[in-house]
Amino acid sequence: MVKIYSQEQVAKIKQSGRILARILKILKNEAKIGISLKYLDNLAFRLAKESGAEPAFFNYQPDGAEYPYMASVCTSLNNVIVHGFPTDYKLVSGDVLKIDFGIKYKGYYSDSAATIIIGKSSPVAKNLSRATQKALEEAIKIAKPGSHLGDIGWAIEKTAKKYKVRVIKGLTGHGVGLNLHEDPIIYNYGNKGEGLELKAGMVLAIEPMFSVGTNDTIQLRDESWATRDNSLSAHFEHTIAITEKGSEILTK
Repeated sequence: MVKIYSQEQVAKIKQSGRILARILKILKNEAKIGISLKYLDNLAFRLAKESGAEPAFFNYQPDGAEYPYMASVCTSLNNVIVHGFPTDYKLVSGDVLKIDFGIKYKGYYSDSAATIIIGKSSPVAKNLSRATQKALEEAIKIAKPGSHLGDIGWAIEKTAKKYKVRVIKGLTGHGVGLNLHEDPIIYNYGNKGEGLELKAGMVLAIEPMFSVGTNDTIQLRDESWATRDNSLSAHFEHTIAITEKGSEILTK
């Protein structure tokens, strides 16, 4: 069942989202050649605690996972799309890094992600990242009362086609608020006018994921998800609230 949040509850999710946005900005700035993924994870944990918040992913075990996730951020490299575990690996020029981060603050969750190209960027990686970020922007624009989940998927898929990249179809967005993952499931493809009608008070984590090759995925031994053909992938995400006037980004 899809929750409808009050204005007071949305304001609390926004407080969580603001903490998340501030920390994610720092992580993006710190993600440079020679920096380890574990350093970014430790930094995120410390900054969350200093803010009076909890890293939402730490010790979280989603449906279907064999083990709890024992890190604060997901750091997914190159062909790995999501749920990459932060290791001692040190970033090198050309890496395409996806940082996915969640915060729990005073009982309310927020979720956001960004793609960072480390050092020198190839035209292929730059186009992929730009396409995925643009898809998120277009999806947010169309997310308003009276629109449908299919409209969000349609906007994302349309952007992928424009930039000649592929939608990762097996991975989705979701509702968020009192729990890290709630209904509804938000597909990154769809048809206009189809699916659940959006209403004021819904809080959604919209997260387009694209690749330059296949849209098929495989799950790796660490339970992360990667492109089946090892092609580059990108991921952007915001938590938004559907409002009477349209939508509001809560993670900025």
